[in-house]
Amino acid sequence: MSEARAQGPAAASPPPEAGAYDPAYPESVQRVAARLRELGHADAPRLLDAAARTAQQAADALGVQLGQIAKSIVLRHLESGRAVLVVCAGDRRVDEARVAQHVGAVGRADAAFVRAATGFAIGGVSPLGHAHAPLALIDSSLWRFDRIWAAAGHPHAVFALRPDDLPRWLGVAPVDIAVGG
Repeated sequence: MSEARAQGPAAASPPPEAGAYDPAYPESVQRVAARLRELGHADAPRLLDAAARTAQQAADALGVQLGQIAKSIVLRHLESGRAVLVVCAGDRRVDEARVAQHVGAVGRADAAFVRAATGFAIGGVSPLGHAHAPLALIDSSLWRFDRIWAAAGHPHAVFALRPDDLPRWLGVAPVDIAVGG
């Protein structure tokens, strides 16, 4: 497994002390930070200088490999109307047919649905701290890395984690649902 390191202080604001809480965080980032504290996670969110609405923008800002970005894709479960959260590596593409094999038929989610279901805007959807509990899936592609990064509730906010954190936090085992790479 490889692990790239964030480069230089220009890439992001200096990380706060482990588990530190910054009251200047936007409300959505505060919600993620609170959930991370509840889970006993030592790394608080970091605010990036530039927006990282895409996995590539986040990887560039952090100086890490594209695959180290754990992107959160939200789909709509057609039968229940619930959000389906798919977390996969930034260098992979979610295969909706594979997702459907695990949870049933899914469709695309528009920005209004994503905001209502998760409490986050597209480009800042965190894998945790959602307004309503989603159906969740984690792609096994993330286990190529020791350390990964996920959105922390805002396009400028991210947090570091290990792939093994996700199954504990989301209560699901990793599956193969992404293609590419």
